[in-house]
Amino acid sequence: MRLSTAEETRAYGSRLADLLRPGDLLVLSGPLGAGKTTLVQGIAEGLKVRGPITSPTFVIARVHPSLCGGPALVHADAYRLGGDLEVDDLDLDASLEESVTVVEWGEGLVEGLSNERLEIHIDREAGDDARVVTLRGVGPRWADTPSDAAGE
Repeated sequence: MRLSTAEETRAYGSRLADLLRPGDLLVLSGPLGAGKTTLVQGIAEGLKVRGPITSPTFVIARVHPSLCGGPALVHADAYRLGGDLEVDDLDLDASLEESVTVVEWGEGLVEGLSNERLEIHIDREAGDDARVVTLRGVGPRWADTPSDAAGE
């Protein structure tokens, strides 16, 4: 999926939120500035959780409760984590079943939290604000998810 602007990325995240339910784990990867937090802002809007949604790089994780009785959004950033033990210290698995958990920079660190997850890779195209988003579903929950599941 190619997204031309930050606004399109947020809108894509909002549409993606329609597919999400408690217990879902999303693992976001991509280079610095690719739009991971922008995508999470859209997911948060779609889930109708309390904001604002900002990069959790320095606080590592934030919980955004639902404003409408839906699942909370746990938004974590594994960029500064040194390995599995530090991921364990976050206790992300404690709220995994009742929340939607999104981990930026989680590739190679958080896959052990769930056998079912949606891996989302975001990349920037050279020279403009366009982003290319690739989805990869892992496990039975995501078995039938096409790479453009939240597409138009």
